[in-house]
Amino acid sequence: MIKVNIVCVGKIKEEFYRQAVAEYVKRLSRFCKVEIKELAEGKSLEDEAEAIIRASKGYIFALCIEGKKLSSEGLASQIKVLCDRGEEITFIIGSSYGLHPKVKHIAACMLSFSDMTFPHQLMRVILCEQVYRAFMINSGSEYHK
Repeated sequence: MIKVNIVCVGKIKEEFYRQAVAEYVKRLSRFCKVEIKELAEGKSLEDEAEAIIRASKGYIFALCIEGKKLSSEGLASQIKVLCDRGEEITFIIGSSYGLHPKVKHIAACMLSFSDMTFPHQLMRVILCEQVYRAFMINSGSEYHK
């Protein structure tokens, strides 16, 4: 079973965000093993970068505003290729200060979900939903309309 890591800086404080993430992780369990690695906020972006890099494995997507924009189908297609190769996948969500250039440099793909800025806690929910949507698209499900 393919492994999907979500490496993120900071903890989710709001229960409703935690519940939403847990629901998508549960739904994803039929397709992949999801591991969420919550890292402590550092004193600087460079401190965070070292911890993020140590926690990241396989094909790395760094979520950042200047990244490439993909449709849900585009993300599904990229995930399918990685799954077909049996490659571990890591998505990185930085702190509210963003990501250090070192983290962006190790990413195979810098990915942007929008030109808008989202709270990093909400971004975790959005990411989990989109990864779930990608697996549903790849399975031929009716979920994606």
